[in-house]
Formats: sequence, C-alpha cells, structure tokens
Amino acid sequence: MPARLPDLNQKYGYGGWISVQNTGDGKAKMMLNGKPFRDVECNCWQPEDRIKEMAATSVNVQILSTLPVFFNYWAKPEHCLDLARYLNDNIAQTCSLYPKKFVGLATLPMQAPSLAVQELRRCVEELGYKGIQIGSHINDWNLDAAELEPIWTACEELDVGVFIHPWDMDNKGRMEKYWFPWLIGMPCETTVAICSLVFGGVLERHPNLRICLAHGGGSFPFTVGRIEHGYQVRPDLCATNCKQNPLSYLGRIWTDSLVHDEDALLFLIKKIGIDRIMCGSDYPFPLGENEPGKLIAQCATLSDDDKAKLLGENAVKFFRIDAESFKENA
Repeated sequence: MPARLPDLNQKYGYGGWISVQNTGDGKAKMMLNGKPFRDVECNCWQPEDRIKEMAATSVNVQILSTLPVFFNYWAKPEHCLDLARYLNDNIAQTCSLYPKKFVGLATLPMQAPSLAVQELRRCVEELGYKGIQIGSHINDWNLDAAELEPIWTACEELDVGVFIHPWDMDNKGRMEKYWFPWLIGMPCETTVAICSLVFGGVLERHPNLRICLAHGGGSFPFTVGRIEHGYQVRPDLCATNCKQNPLSYLGRIWTDSLVHDEDALLFLIKKIGIDRIMCGSDYPFPLGENEPGKLIAQCATLSDDDKAKLLGENAVKFFRIDAESFKENA
C-alpha cells in the first residue's frame, strides 16, 4: 500500500472507501466506514523494512500485490480505475527502486472490463508488469460472467499470470464469530472462483490462460473428487457450460503453498503437481507464514530439487520472470 493515501471519501464524493490513520510510531490504523478494519505496520509501505525482514528470513525476491480491500469493485468504475492507477504506479515505483528484490502484480477495475483491459495494457506495456491479482468474484459476477471475457482474452494475449485472492467473504449471521470469514470463508471463496472458471467453460475457451489460486487453492484440492463426481452424476446441473471433466485441469491449475500443515502440503503436491505450486507467504499478516518457505524447507520427504521448484523456480515460470536479472551480480 502507498505510504500516503488521500481522503478517498472526499476525493470521490461518497463513502465506503478505506482510510488510513498514521499513528506516528511506524504503525497505522485502516478504517472502513468509521470502524477499525486492520492495524498495519510500516512494512506495508516501506520497502526498506521489507528488505530487512526478507534478509532475516532468507527471502531473495518478493512479489508485491495490493491489499484486496483496495479492489473496490463496488465503486464507480472511473474512480476504481483512478485508484488502481495510483496503486499500480506505487508498486511499479517500488519495483524500479529495488529491481532485484521486487516483482509487482497489478490491480484492475474488474467491474468495468473495458477499463480493466485498458489498465492491464498500460501496466504490461508501460510499467513492465508480469501478472495481476484479482478477487474471487466481482460483486454479483462469478468469474465465468460473460462480461469478463475481454479480460481473459487480453490476459492470454499479453501473457500475464492471474493470481486469484479471496475477498468480500460472507461475514453475517453464523459467520460473524471466531474469524470465520478468514478461516472458513476464504477457502470457500477460492473454490467458488475456480469451479466457476471450470464449469463456466472459461478455461476451455482460453487454453493459454494461467491461473494461480491463493492459500493452497482453498478447499478445491481437497474437494475436487466430490466436484468431479457431481460433474458425472448431475451433468444437467454441472456440465451445462463445459465439456471437459474438472479433473482434466489438475495439470493446468496453479496454487501457492500456504496451507500451514505438512500433510496438507504433501496432499496438495499429489493433487496439483510439484511443478504447479509456488511459495506463498501472506506476508506480513497474521494468517501468513512467519518465515516464508519454512514449511517447505523443513519437509523431509521433499527432495532438494522439489524444494527449489516450490521456493522459486515455479514462480519464475508462472510469471515469466527473467531469473538471471535478479542475481546480485547481474
């Protein structure tokens, strides 16, 4: 996030935007509609602090993405585009200041596909972005919405990786307590996202679209058998917009490794494949891994070659990164 954020409620003339109150001690309070949303520290906006913490945890290169609360898909499209440009310029500037430490993911005004494609082209052609981060749904649209087709086409054409992060989870009623939206809602959101892409035929229509799911693919790797069974026994409900079995995509879907459990990681590798998983950190937030990659590094059943794939090589392939340019003597 930027070190400074303008008063968005005042700038755009209506409420609903995140505001940031710096407390003067290297910390800040994020507020949403007058209520506390999250306390953050300067490692959210100071690249130098990130680099120190990266060095302390043996991280060479970090991929930067905006906080999902800044997606703002609910807002007027022109205002969402304006803020997206501001956020994307900020990340691009950080990457240009420290080109051997950071790679950026762009955010787009997904609720306005024509504007999203416009910003995507700018980010790739002018700012050098290799990928984007999007939410698990766009307001009332799941990711198979016909309106989103131009975005998927542009992603294929520009050869960018798409990182899907859950957001806007149900937080009412039974989901209000115990941090359920983050603990349970996020994995469910991710599964809805990928199933929409599969059952909606998006991956069929866009064979070169590269998709990576956050948090180990959410619930998807662990429920794909049930999902496939539903495809077989109720094609009238599940196979109305697709021809390919969900299992046929297991060699194509990518995930990160952030599952917090060695047994789950090994199962994820079995289902998704050792060549389709990249190290996830969720840095610097509570649900992240305190030492990114530690679970992978300490997994005794993985070979050194497998660990190298998970800890960096797969991300290099997914985002089409020139790894040589990140070497210190390059």
